[in-house]
Amino acid sequence: MQAADRAGKKAAYDNGCPPEPPAAQGFRLRVPRGFVRRMRHGDPSDPLLRQVLPLADELQSPAGFSGDPLGEAAARLAPGLLQKYRGRALLISTGACGVHCRYCFRREYPYADGATEGPRWQAAIDAIATDTSIEEVILSGGDPLSLSDARLRQLGDQLAAIPHVQRLRLHTRQPVVLPERVDQGLIDWLTSLRWRPIIVLHANHAHEIDDTVIAACRRLHAAGATLLNQSVLLAGVNDSIEALRALSLALWSAGVLPYYLHLLDRVRGASHFEVAPERARQLHAQLMGELPGYLLPRLVHELPGAASKLPV
Repeated sequence: MQAADRAGKKAAYDNGCPPEPPAAQGFRLRVPRGFVRRMRHGDPSDPLLRQVLPLADELQSPAGFSGDPLGEAAARLAPGLLQKYRGRALLISTGACGVHCRYCFRREYPYADGATEGPRWQAAIDAIATDTSIEEVILSGGDPLSLSDARLRQLGDQLAAIPHVQRLRLHTRQPVVLPERVDQGLIDWLTSLRWRPIIVLHANHAHEIDDTVIAACRRLHAAGATLLNQSVLLAGVNDSIEALRALSLALWSAGVLPYYLHLLDRVRGASHFEVAPERARQLHAQLMGELPGYLLPRLVHELPGAASKLPV
């Protein structure tokens, strides 16, 4: 077996590419070059690198970690449509994403079975139209901004035709990891919507927010979008008062309000990122003394079947 492994690695190098590490075989390495350029090169503990680099730690299988840590299979209303909380439904608009974060709670999500791209949207749209209690639709994924502008317009038009949908929210990492996605076509779509869109970004560290991200956020804000950020408390990435404070201030410089600071969703392969709840509470209490209230994210965690996200 060892000889075969060595032969496989040699063949991969001979073909001009390094072998894929075992941790990446089920969840591939994917990261935009622009995001890589923000890393401290040569530093294996860089907080941006740590978020995307497959490590052997992912092969651990401690108790309490699973492939569906939030019980999303039980929340499915239709293919690609989830409802966890009253009045809101989450549409898995695509399985594609511009970056594979190693702590992603959907790293094992069965996108092939439940995706809603193209013709598969119809069942989800019909379910939303039938349920008049759904006032807000959340576009998620993957990343909804992985869709083309034409697909976004098609989906937006279908949702706009449902009178009881009063709000549209997008959960996206693209303006952070791939800020060039915020192009004129996207801005034109956002300004054409009948709602003022709510865009929830995902940044975990101040080093993610450079001038290109600030410019993208300002374009979104100018298009009428409300910009919020949710982050995950990650060991070795942002589990210090200095990192959390710098993140809130960097978000403010980009015109984004901190919204949630999540405890890690206990997805299989991400246990090495977990920060204990007591440590999280201590950090949050310290952060409260460092920042004004409007820059303090709410410390929460999500439990399957709960009626809302829960304060820690």
